[in-house]
Amino acid sequence: MPKVLTSKKACSVNPLKMSQPIGAALAFMGLNGCMPVLHGSQGCTSFGLVLFVRHFRESIPLQTTAMNEVTTILGGMENIEQALLNINNRAKPEIIGLASTGLTETKGDDVVGYLKLIRARRPELASLPIVYVSTPDFKDAFQDGWTKAVTAVVEALAEPQSSRVPGSVNVLVGSHLTPADIEELREAIESFGLRATFLPDLSGSLDGHVPDEFSPTTIGGTRVEEIRAMGAAEVTIAVGNQMWSPALALEMKTGVPCVLFDRLTGLEANDKFFDYLWKLSGRPIALKYRRQRSQLVDAMLDAHFFFGGRKVAIGAEPDLLWSLGAWFAELGCEIVAAVTTTQSSALENIPCEEVLIGDLEDLELRAKDADLLVTHSHGRQAAQRLGIPFFRAGIPCFDRLGAAHRLYVGYRGTRDLTFEIGNMFAASGPENHPNTWVGAENGDGPDTQARAD
Repeated sequence: MPKVLTSKKACSVNPLKMSQPIGAALAFMGLNGCMPVLHGSQGCTSFGLVLFVRHFRESIPLQTTAMNEVTTILGGMENIEQALLNINNRAKPEIIGLASTGLTETKGDDVVGYLKLIRARRPELASLPIVYVSTPDFKDAFQDGWTKAVTAVVEALAEPQSSRVPGSVNVLVGSHLTPADIEELREAIESFGLRATFLPDLSGSLDGHVPDEFSPTTIGGTRVEEIRAMGAAEVTIAVGNQMWSPALALEMKTGVPCVLFDRLTGLEANDKFFDYLWKLSGRPIALKYRRQRSQLVDAMLDAHFFFGGRKVAIGAEPDLLWSLGAWFAELGCEIVAAVTTTQSSALENIPCEEVLIGDLEDLELRAKDADLLVTHSHGRQAAQRLGIPFFRAGIPCFDRLGAAHRLYVGYRGTRDLTFEIGNMFAASGPENHPNTWVGAENGDGPDTQARAD
């Protein structure tokens, strides 16, 4: 078990973490017909809007209550009311997700009380689902905001059901999964004859498709009626340690039992996942996934020459750090630096001596002897200064195309990730790594000979 330390620096240098409101806003974007709203100044929302546009390269629905100096002091009820009315009249959303910011949290706005008063005197808003979540950005991080938003959605909308629907499952996915990851999980679950409701579902709203017509709200994602019916599922599958809290909230409210898969990158992790789906459904694993597993095993055999003994430095949100760190360790790498953004139970399992809650400066200082730097796009300058390969993982990834379509989960995602990182190690030169078999890239390695025998 590693030591989990917190940086004591007076200020953050080259920040690694993003704020809670941004995480909550992205979770709300996984709901169909939703308009996420940040209760704060226009600058808070503009920052998040630019960040998501650069990462997804899509039109992002995100609004603000536009607090200024006067309204911050007097209270934001009028701003919230006006924002809700404008959004309801112009965008016609099916649901509104309202997240607080550091500005209004410092003031101490009673948003729950405001919403009760607004609904009482504005009958046009009485039937509109409005989910509020408290996400001060002076504490916690992106992953925490996502978790709180999903928990708030479950508590506000999920309803107990009188009976269970056979073959129906809920899947609560963490912020570390891409839209492509969610789509891969859906295909895997449906291959067993199960019907899955994903929450949030970014694979429908931010998967990079061109809609038939413009919509001011999210297009695709989990529908409100699907969330209300989650109480009829046989089981809830939580993906990522961060989703244990909303999964328990759903179980407490609806009685649907939950099971946690803390990661789905790697051979052993996916074996456990597919074994669970087999036992749940009673159906055999499809030939497609048996073959993908065989391909992953072969990829690991081909790539282990380049991974063994390599030193890796990772900076990421806790669940992504755990998912990638455990996978690197399985392939024989050494995690020489692990920097994250917030506390999490996942940190206790990271295969390294120390995990630091810090920034990218901390990561750079600890990565001097590393062979690879892994973090989001803001770490590119650090990799250049260190003179080592750089793999982009997490949000934001604004200097490469196709971030939403990167696949990290399942047998196929792990296989592709193995090849991509393996090629980066191979390009760095076998002469720089004594454990690499010099002829392996030409098929002359010992595992080739073993197979020939």
